[in-house]
Amino acid sequence: MDSSIMLTNVTTKRVFLHLYLLVQIKMILQVLFDKFKKWVSLQSLANELRGKYHKLLIKRPLSRAQKQEIQNFYKKTIGHKVPLIWHKFLYSRTTIYSPAYIPVGVYRTEMIGRLNNFAMMEAYADKNVSEQLFPDVVQPKTYVKNIHGHFYANNKAISREEAIALCQNIENAIIKPSLSTRGAGVRKINIEHGITDHKGLRIEQLFDQYGQDFILQACIEQHDAMRALNPSSVNTIRLLTYRNDMDVKLIYGVIRIGREGTVIDNESAGGISARIETNGTLAKYAFGSAGTDLVEKTDCGITLEGYPIPSYAQVVDTAKRLHLNLPHFNIAAWDFAVGKDGEPIFVEWNANPDLSQSAFGPAFGNEEQTAQMLKEIYKHKNTRHRNW
Repeated sequence: MDSSIMLTNVTTKRVFLHLYLLVQIKMILQVLFDKFKKWVSLQSLANELRGKYHKLLIKRPLSRAQKQEIQNFYKKTIGHKVPLIWHKFLYSRTTIYSPAYIPVGVYRTEMIGRLNNFAMMEAYADKNVSEQLFPDVVQPKTYVKNIHGHFYANNKAISREEAIALCQNIENAIIKPSLSTRGAGVRKINIEHGITDHKGLRIEQLFDQYGQDFILQACIEQHDAMRALNPSSVNTIRLLTYRNDMDVKLIYGVIRIGREGTVIDNESAGGISARIETNGTLAKYAFGSAGTDLVEKTDCGITLEGYPIPSYAQVVDTAKRLHLNLPHFNIAAWDFAVGKDGEPIFVEWNANPDLSQSAFGPAFGNEEQTAQMLKEIYKHKNTRHRNW
C-alpha cells in the first residue's frame, strides 16, 4: 500500500479518535455540571427552609428512632437518604410526625421532572393561553393580553393603540404577569379616562411598567360563603391532581385565604391555607408563612373547622376533566374561585406546583400510599435535566 495512503488513514483515525474523546469529555463535563447545578439547587432550598425553620415559634427535634425510620423509608422507596430539614420543619409546624412527608428538595430535583415534561412548562403554563387550553370552563372576563410583546383581545391580534383604547374606563380589574407564580405582580386597579388608580399612571404607562407577557382581567365576583372568609381577596380552592393514563385522581384540596385588606390569597404572599376534607368542609387549622401556624380563625373571625366550601365536589370534577387536556403533565395544581351562582371559575393552573404539606399533611398520603406513588414516579425519566 502506498505510504501516503497509509499516512492519510492513520491521520484520519487520529482525528476521529480525538473527536470521540472530545465528545466523551464534553459529556462527562456536562454530567458533572448538571450534578453541580442540582447540588446548588438543593443547598439553596435547604438554606431557605432552615431560615423558615428558625422563625418557627416551636421547634420539635426528631428523635433518633424517627430519623432512622425516615431514612429507612426513603432508602427503600427511592434508593437513597434524604435531608431531614423538611421533616423537622413540618413536624415542628403541624405537631404531626410522618416519614411520608415529601422533602421539597427531592421533589423539585427528582420528582417533578419525572411527572411533568419540563421543556413544555412555560408555554403551557402561560396564563394567556388558558382560554385556548380550557375553552369549556368559566374563566374571568379578559380585556387584553400581552404575549411576547403582542397585544390580543378576544383572542385576536390588536395594536398597542387599540389595546389602550379598550382600557380607558374599567372598574375592578386585575392586572398580572402571565408567566409568574406565587402572586408576583398581581395588582387590583380601576381605570377612568385612561388614568389608573395605581400612582395615577396612565394605562399606557402601566403597560410599559409590566413590559410584556401580562393579562388584564375583570375581578371575580365570588360566592358569599367564599367572600366571608376575607372580603378583600378572591379566596381560592387549590387542588393537586395526578393523571395515570385516563384516570385522574385528586391528591388533595386546600383553601387559600387572604389576610385582612390584602388582594392576594397565596401563602407565599401572606395568606393562609387550610385542608379541605373529602366532605367539602375545612379542617381545624390553617397555616401561613413560617411562624403563622395552627390558625383557627380568619382575620374576619370565621372559625375554620367544619366551615363548608360551596360547590367543592363540582370543582374537583372540573379539575379532573381539565387535566385530560394536558398531555405533557401528570401532576397539576389548580386554582378555582366559586362564583356567586356557585359555578366553579377557573383562575389558573400550575405545572410546577409547590406541595401544601403544612396544611394538608404528607402530600401523597400515608406511607403505603406514598411508597406506591414514588414507585410510579421513579419509573419515568427525569426531564428536569439541564433545567435548574
